[in-house]
Amino acid sequence: MPASWLRIALEVDPELAEAVSEVLARHIPGGVAIESTAIQANAEDEGSVIGNLRVLGYIPHDEQLEQRRTQIEQDLRYLALIQPIPQPQYEVVQEQNWMEAWKQHYKPLTIGERLHIVPAWYAHSDAAASGDRIVVRIEPGMAFGTGVHPTTQLCLLLVEQYLQPGQTVLDIGCGSAILAIAAMKLGAAQAVAVDIDIQALDNARLNAELNEVEVEIGPGSVDEVLAGQYSLRSAQLVLANILAPVLVRLLAAGLGRLVEPGGTLVLSGILNEQEPELRAALEAAGFAILAEQRSGDWLALAAQVS
Repeated sequence: MPASWLRIALEVDPELAEAVSEVLARHIPGGVAIESTAIQANAEDEGSVIGNLRVLGYIPHDEQLEQRRTQIEQDLRYLALIQPIPQPQYEVVQEQNWMEAWKQHYKPLTIGERLHIVPAWYAHSDAAASGDRIVVRIEPGMAFGTGVHPTTQLCLLLVEQYLQPGQTVLDIGCGSAILAIAAMKLGAAQAVAVDIDIQALDNARLNAELNEVEVEIGPGSVDEVLAGQYSLRSAQLVLANILAPVLVRLLAAGLGRLVEPGGTLVLSGILNEQEPELRAALEAAGFAILAEQRSGDWLALAAQVS
């Protein structure tokens, strides 16, 4: 592996992105990437791409570097005869293990009075430093829910507050399954965790194995649980850490029916400006607010049937 790379990037009109990427790909052995420069926000997903696109690649810093760079610039000049394109921007990038570098920034953290969230790659001796706290080991993978995001922390605080030993738990939109796993380690008798993101499920199962707990994990959402596709059709504690517009839709679709009489519904992923709509949806579903937890712009709520 080379010790460094020369990063080349051009910010171009979307119509030119494919042609520019083909030019770069002729001379860059590792291929090229196209990424967005701006996103139009959407409250329910990752949003949509707007504006220019950035085409980039990494040229190995070896004896062929200058030859490759000259060829790329020559081909780009030919392309510019057809339609103007900006000059490429260059940056030297040092080789490093990006996964290991990222891991250095994901450290154990304590939540509430009893939980200690530990990255899976930490040695068990490091986890033991948690003292009397309950250790939840998480391998983030591609699923949401490492414990770092405020919405997850707020939800865990309410789980710690309202879960009673021996209760059943449903985790809707489970992501990494951190909530269901924490509930089991806090004393839940049974937990079912579902998500519509199929890729997240493998990560959720891995995390359950890492923590040596039994969590029933599978695809789906409210409809699948209500239809009896899992061992629980309702639970004493129902968790949903998603996004407020999705929570509103799920409440209308019967999320509240998953909560057993006298049980608790915990919702997180709510921005402060979305609070009125979410409270109205809870009221329409027959729920009253028991408690709230806030962190910065985010809010989590615990509720029971009124």
